[in-house]
Amino acid sequence: MDNNIRYGFLNSSNDNVTVKMKKGQNIAGYPIGIIYIDDVYYPMLPGNIVNGYTFDFPVRLKAVQGLDCANLFNVADGVYENVLATCKKLKAEGVRAISSACGFFGNYQSRIADEIDIPVALSSLVQLPWIASILKEDQPIGVLTAQKDSFTDNLLNSCGVNDALKQRLIVKDLGHEPQFSCIIEGRGEFDNNLVCKEVVGKALQIIEEFPNTGAILLECSDMPPYAYLLHNFLSLILQLSSAGCIFPSRKLHTVVLYDYFTLQLFLIHNRNTDNNTGQSKQNSDHNRFCICIRSQSPG
Repeated sequence: MDNNIRYGFLNSSNDNVTVKMKKGQNIAGYPIGIIYIDDVYYPMLPGNIVNGYTFDFPVRLKAVQGLDCANLFNVADGVYENVLATCKKLKAEGVRAISSACGFFGNYQSRIADEIDIPVALSSLVQLPWIASILKEDQPIGVLTAQKDSFTDNLLNSCGVNDALKQRLIVKDLGHEPQFSCIIEGRGEFDNNLVCKEVVGKALQIIEEFPNTGAILLECSDMPPYAYLLHNFLSLILQLSSAGCIFPSRKLHTVVLYDYFTLQLFLIHNRNTDNNTGQSKQNSDHNRFCICIRSQSPG
């Protein structure tokens, strides 16, 4: 074994530096903080934001203590204060950006962003204005959600979605499907094969009803494990449409899938990090925060 191994960003160019740590910070090296619902009971598969295999970089997970789906979805009293307190804890631990493990945290997006002085993206729905800007004005945007009843104007307003854009959204609900409903009801297990079919089936409904759809966004952080299936499915639909086999009156030219992780917050730096702590030096012009939106076209 190499006894001279160096860890992380330590190298000969940055050994001879003074290292600092913020007072009260007792961990380091987590660029991204993620808040999640405390009281849930269902499988979290790889691809889910709270599964450790999902990311190839460190993330700091922190539960909003006592929070359950019903209180989050219904914007219950006291939830905002608990969400804000949790985000403040993550910031104190040194994260450079905060996301969440449920699209309905978006109810608090605008308020938390105003309170926290690091970038905040609490819902995949914050991508909608950007998605709309790259599509034709007459193209619908599909959204798969875990709970359509909670998909409210207030949620969309908080995520920066204006009234004109709201009219373009085609929202399909998975929360009442036989297997996907396990996530809402907390049954502890589901048939994954059937969940695959349920997710793909809802996407198919959007394409069948609105062939001019330009994009599909996955609101729920439990859906990205099935994003690859949707990519494959939409690619096949595009091929059949181009051949005139389906939707003969109106060909489908392109559908872009946006999942919860097409919005990835990550730190851009020049590997100029404080020795041992993993803390980037604050006075470096090369240390800056970027929000990167990565889209993948099917096929």
